[in-house]
Amino acid sequence: MKKKIQGQARPAEKRIKISDDLLWGMHPVYEMLAKEPGRVTEVILLKEKHGKKYDEIIDLARAKGVKVTFISSFKLTGDGASQVRHQGVLVRTSSTVLKDFDEFVDDFAAAVNSGKNPRVVVCDSLQDPHNIGAIIRSALASGAFGVVLTRERSAPLGGTAAKSSAGAMSHIDICQVTNLVTALKKLKEAGAWVFGTVKDADARSLYETDLCVPACIIMGSEGKGVRPLVKRECDGLISIPMEGSLDSLNSSAAAAVVLFEALRQTLVKDSA
Repeated sequence: MKKKIQGQARPAEKRIKISDDLLWGMHPVYEMLAKEPGRVTEVILLKEKHGKKYDEIIDLARAKGVKVTFISSFKLTGDGASQVRHQGVLVRTSSTVLKDFDEFVDDFAAAVNSGKNPRVVVCDSLQDPHNIGAIIRSALASGAFGVVLTRERSAPLGGTAAKSSAGAMSHIDICQVTNLVTALKKLKEAGAWVFGTVKDADARSLYETDLCVPACIIMGSEGKGVRPLVKRECDGLISIPMEGSLDSLNSSAAAAVVLFEALRQTLVKDSA
């Protein structure tokens, strides 16, 4: 049996800033899970808490397929934090109802089978809500079928993302997935061709790539880009030709360029 080391550091207290996507308290959290589970993106709980309502929240979250995160200690920060009585229970909420991914895939497959070329935008671990909101806006404006986000390492779909989307968030299907590699496999089985947007030297130019197919377009995170395991699922890697000394664009700007090139190709093909 291991002995406790004297003076051993306790787990660092997680600091969580109060924001418009955060809800707290046993009863408010339970009611949100019971009545609007599609808007809950994550339940955050203190490990040492116990009790009937606490267990009911865990059971309900798991039954609804909502991510549950247990942490040793957290502290709320920001305006009014000292007045909050969170009872060890928090949830992150979305400004819109998220679509079930399996249903999303079924709808995508139906569109493909009907002869359409639906386009899906995938955000691989984007952490800036402004970028996510802007990408959702471009997705809607360019006629995309929907948007897929990762649950882990992704910015919340709260007020900041909603504001950046300029209302688009309520008019396009949005999903969150736990395992992006598995999600991409399902989309490929439904007929999608997967394209990773990268800045690799050997990537094919966007303007030499035929995007008039059922397409899944992946945008990588702001710093690391498309993750290696995700990149392996790609049927093709595309890049945006650039002039000058810069070698990359902001993720939301890059998404807009790719999405509207796909729309341009579609319009040209339809008018031919």
